[in-house]
Amino acid sequence: MYRLLAPRLGRGLLRAAGRRGGVCAARLLAGPAGGRAPEVGAPPPRVAPRGGGSSLLPLLAALAWFSRPAAAAEEQEQEQEQERPGPRPSGAAAEDAAEAEIIQLLKRAKLSIMKDEPEEAELILHDALRLAYQSDNKKAITYTYDLMANLAFTRGQLENAEKLFKATMSYLLGGGMQQEDNAIIEISLKLASIYAAQNRQEFALAGYEFCISTLEEKIEREKELAEDILSVEEKANTHLLLGMCLDAYARYLLFSKQPSEAQKMCEKALHISEEILGERHPQTIVLMSDLATTLDAQGRFDEACVYVQRASDLARQIEHPELHMLLSNLAAILTHKETRNDVLLHRAP
Repeated sequence: MYRLLAPRLGRGLLRAAGRRGGVCAARLLAGPAGGRAPEVGAPPPRVAPRGGGSSLLPLLAALAWFSRPAAAAEEQEQEQEQERPGPRPSGAAAEDAAEAEIIQLLKRAKLSIMKDEPEEAELILHDALRLAYQSDNKKAITYTYDLMANLAFTRGQLENAEKLFKATMSYLLGGGMQQEDNAIIEISLKLASIYAAQNRQEFALAGYEFCISTLEEKIEREKELAEDILSVEEKANTHLLLGMCLDAYARYLLFSKQPSEAQKMCEKALHISEEILGERHPQTIVLMSDLATTLDAQGRFDEACVYVQRASDLARQIEHPELHMLLSNLAAILTHKETRNDVLLHRAP
């Protein structure tokens, strides 16, 4: 969401909130003009799914913290503004003070999250949101809603997360952002995963298909744009977001007992990750294991073993943080293969 924010506020908030979050429960806040703001409410590790199991909820954690770093130009602009001499107008000084207080609140919230104090983090985040409303800082409101939504999302507070993501999206679209913007796609993907976890299949399917088709059309349209119009990094970010959408949809299809379709989505996601991030990247390794799971669910154990063994070997080499989950998937697939071989052996004349 970094592109929503003014450079100085955006970078400050991103530093305060960090790239990971914790937990936050729900509460109602007064919205603008006496209205009601949406409710508000970390992440378990992402695991390689097992076919047909409750594989959708672990996906929420992976989705919730997908983000892109702020552009270097924003960083430079912030530094230049901070170095600019001379007094600030009184109105601007008041805005600066409010922004600084919001940033400090988010720093405190992050510390509470790191200390596993979700209730304290919740109170602090609501204070930040209240101050953002009082100062009529719409960009800070949007950012804080998004952060709170992600916290609720990863904690499994899906109803709260849905309300907050919709509020965030409403602010973005109301501010002129287009539906094909990556920020809107990110939120749409999270909403689709919420609907999937809630067994609202029609909404989930529509959400996944919207995200994938919109990004594919966007990539096709932008592929010939010169770098001075659209940077290589921005193009790569869009491709990686498509990869995440494909992987999320694959998990949904696997959960819905459609392993062959899930395999196709996983293969596309893995290709994107290998091309942009490389074979040894942690995300690529997890996608290899995910692809193995879709093959395993179809009884294609030999092919599954090739991918999951490769994923496990690479995970050992790079000391992957989820090595234990990858090894667990390897063990499960090997067990399935051995069971199949035993059955064939007993059937032999």
